[in-house]
Amino acid sequence: MARLSLVLLAVSVSGLLNCVTAKAEEESWKLVWSDEFNVDGVPDKTVWSYEEGYSRNHELQWYQENNAYCKNGLLVIEALKADAPNPLYEEGSGDWRKSRERIECTSALLKTIGTKEFLYGRFEVKARIPVGGGSWPAIWLLGSGMPWPSCGEIDVMEYYRIKGVPHILANAAWGGDKRHESVWDSAKVPFSHFLEKDPDWASKFHVWRMDWDETAIKIYLDDELINEILLSETVNGKAGNHINPFKKPMYLLLNLAIGGDNGGTVDWDCFPMKYEIDYVRVYQK
Repeated sequence: MARLSLVLLAVSVSGLLNCVTAKAEEESWKLVWSDEFNVDGVPDKTVWSYEEGYSRNHELQWYQENNAYCKNGLLVIEALKADAPNPLYEEGSGDWRKSRERIECTSALLKTIGTKEFLYGRFEVKARIPVGGGSWPAIWLLGSGMPWPSCGEIDVMEYYRIKGVPHILANAAWGGDKRHESVWDSAKVPFSHFLEKDPDWASKFHVWRMDWDETAIKIYLDDELINEILLSETVNGKAGNHINPFKKPMYLLLNLAIGGDNGGTVDWDCFPMKYEIDYVRVYQK
């Protein structure tokens, strides 16, 4: 009986120490920047800039600033059906951006390049993502000063389809020995994993978090660890001058892509699609 009491006491003390350690860890983070999107209208132009036109991955959307707005405390990135001439169109062009005669849909990509760039910290984004056919929402970061992928890419969240099956991903990419050669550390979690825990998952807001320091990038969804990327393994190859891009500042991107290489078959009945962001917060120690 005495031995059992000692064991229980040890477990209790251990649990208390863990709680104290966790509390101290939480209290060490200080908010250094946030956007709460509490003003209706245009997102803060001193922070956010936009991509315009067709961008990457053979995606269907034409990016434009008008598809992003703040309303009721949310940043809304809205994908809309469209039927407009592609101003880049060139008959017979082999460039996918120029070979499309018509724009089928529009959306927005916001980024903090040149305004808010960070080295290490805790990043939190609370959002509700669209999951209809073709939707490809993302929360990601890029480095600057080097071409992709040697600049480094962190995907805190991507939602898209792999062989037709929806997944949520948490990734990092860096450069290999050849120009444009990428090396990936990817975690791909079937969307069914989250639906099994909550069938109404898609109707709710969720918190994506990244803890990034000199040793690792840890990406969480609602406090569930999705991927841990060790910075000891993320050094560029020859093309990237053997630099570790994740030990340099990076900027944030938020976007809703449609279709393309990974978005899957578009369900036009799901339009308009809305990607809603409650807040973006950055903490540092």
